[in-house]
Amino acid sequence: MNTELTNTTSSQINAALVRVRRAAGFPAVGMVLTLVIVTDEGNHYDALKAANDASKEHPSRILVVIRRPGRSPRDRAAARLDAEVRMGGETGTGETVLLRLHGELASHAYSVVLPLLLPDAPVVVWWPEDAPANPSADLLGTLAQRRITDAAATEDPVATLARRAETYAPGDTDLAWTRITPWRSVLAAALDQRHGKISGAVVEGEEYNPSTELLALWLAARLGVPVERAVSDGPGITAVRLDTADGQICLDRPDERLAELAVPGQPDRHVALHRRSTAELIAEELRRLDPDETYHEALCFGLDRLGRPSEQTDAPTDAAAATGRAKGAKRTRQAGGRNAGTAGNDAGSSENPSGPGDDDKPKAVAR
Repeated sequence: MNTELTNTTSSQINAALVRVRRAAGFPAVGMVLTLVIVTDEGNHYDALKAANDASKEHPSRILVVIRRPGRSPRDRAAARLDAEVRMGGETGTGETVLLRLHGELASHAYSVVLPLLLPDAPVVVWWPEDAPANPSADLLGTLAQRRITDAAATEDPVATLARRAETYAPGDTDLAWTRITPWRSVLAAALDQRHGKISGAVVEGEEYNPSTELLALWLAARLGVPVERAVSDGPGITAVRLDTADGQICLDRPDERLAELAVPGQPDRHVALHRRSTAELIAEELRRLDPDETYHEALCFGLDRLGRPSEQTDAPTDAAAATGRAKGAKRTRQAGGRNAGTAGNDAGSSENPSGPGDDDKPKAVAR
């Protein structure tokens, strides 16, 4: 059921929500949070579709803020609020309100959104693109317990991560971090088994992929060993190699779905590591509303403490001529990872020069 309101106010939108809820047969409010999506006209469809899919797991009131300041001086001087209230259908048991802020009102989204928040319920703000430089200082960000950004949607993801580290506040998170949860789970499970001391690591992925940087930062922060950032053709993260006294632990994903885990003294195993949709990422972030200290630790570890990126062409000639990256990765493991760690610096080595033991491996991955 859809209700369109032109040149309206927040109080009229609240009244429309009550009417639509009663007409749809939902007199009680069964939503657990308010999700505010700040986007533009061109990107709101994909963001709303992902939020609606996530709301099946987390029933919520979704407020989509679409700023339309106008191009001409006359349009910019005007102020008008148009809204569309949706209930039922794709929204499930939740509610969706599209808020189009025209003219001068586009700069005052805080005043429009505040009366529409669910009472006594958490607030999450998500910027699919064009997030503010400091989300916690943004007026809409001050309303939220959680603030979700996406460094992968920016022109310079690595520089964006550096800014996120400078402006971090409890409650901040990024979808680039959410994307590596399966990788962290598999690596932590592999390190839970008995192994020799870890002396170094290599994380391989696309050059401008912030998830690759965050995975390397997480390993460097948790293991206290030099971590090299290697460059591949992707997609996304393609491999992680850990040098241990017993041999090399390698998690290699040549495609977007299936990875191969090689642990010294054990048969190789296949692990499902498919690239997840935005709806799955948002659903995961909505499962927890407390500050993510692990993300904070990895983000603020320091990108300059990682080894310099090495190009894929630096690999041995026989591996570079192979028809598939999977075969090349397997030969590298059989050769004992002779190229791993060559570009690593002394990140963390002054505190633990001999490498960590079992007590230094990642222990908590559940977020």
